[in-house]
Amino acid sequence: MPEDELSRSSHSNPGKNLVNGIKTNPASNSPKGSSSVPMGPPVYVDLAYIPNHCSGKNTDPEFFKRVRASYYVVSGNDAANGEPSRAVLDALLEGKSQWGENLQVTLIPTHDTEVTREWYQQTHEKQQELNIMVLASSSTVVMQDESFPACKIEF
Repeated sequence: MPEDELSRSSHSNPGKNLVNGIKTNPASNSPKGSSSVPMGPPVYVDLAYIPNHCSGKNTDPEFFKRVRASYYVVSGNDAANGEPSRAVLDALLEGKSQWGENLQVTLIPTHDTEVTREWYQQTHEKQQELNIMVLASSSTVVMQDESFPACKIEF
């Protein structure tokens, strides 16, 4: 294909072969394939929201190996859709175990769910070993006629 024709075809569909803005191999059917995301150094952030309400559809151990946060927010509250996902919470343990440094990590669930309670109880020893703290808050914010749980985070 001539260069000018190749250039036109790539401009006609700018999203072609992109997954989350990253160029993928068109021969690969899986966006999680080894060629879809180039490896790089980990990214350190203060606060990270676990994607898609902590659903296992988009988050795996690789996320936690590469996105290293002091605080992770878990917002899932839909058991019918697997949110939060036990597999994602386990992926945090797996990913954090490979950091090579024992930085403090705080997990902030926005809802009290059976999945997070069971995970907390069943993996508590591993959490302590990995320096992971689960933040439970009994604080409530009242705004107009609504009240909801709240958590204060200081940096």
